[in-house]
Amino acid sequence: QVQLVESGGGLVQAGGSLRLSCAASGRTFTRCTMAWFRQAPGKEHEIVAAISWGGRSTYYADSVKGRFTVSRHNAANTVYLQMNSLKPEDTAVYYCAADPMGFANQWTVARATEAESYDYWGQGTQVTVSS
Repeated sequence: QVQLVESGGGLVQAGGSLRLSCAASGRTFTRCTMAWFRQAPGKEHEIVAAISWGGRSTYYADSVKGRFTVSRHNAANTVYLQMNSLKPEDTAVYYCAADPMGFANQWTVARATEAESYDYWGQGTQVTVSS
C-alpha cells in the first residue's frame, strides 16, 4: 500500500517556476515507478513525466521537455517535479502516481506513460499560470 500526498502547487505568472513534491508512505516506494499526470478543465488526463524506481530512466511529454525535470529522493520517499518557464497551457491539476511493479518490470515508455499502470494516486495539486 502506498499513500501519496502532493504539495507545491499555486498561482504563478507565465515564465515563472514551481516545484511540486509528492511524499509517499509505505515501504514499497523505492520499488515504484513514479509519474506525474495532469488534467486541465475540459481536457483529457495526460502524462507529464515519469521516473523509474532507481531514477535512471525518465520520460517527458513533448509539451514539457526542456522545461520540467522529474527527480526522486528514495531515502526521503519523495518525488519532485521542477517546472520552469511555465506557460498558461500548463494550468491543470497535477497528480502524482505510483506503479508498485516498477522494480519487477523492465522500464518501457509504453508502461510508464499508461495511466492504468499506476495503482496509487494522490489527491492532486492545482497549478495555475497566469498570462
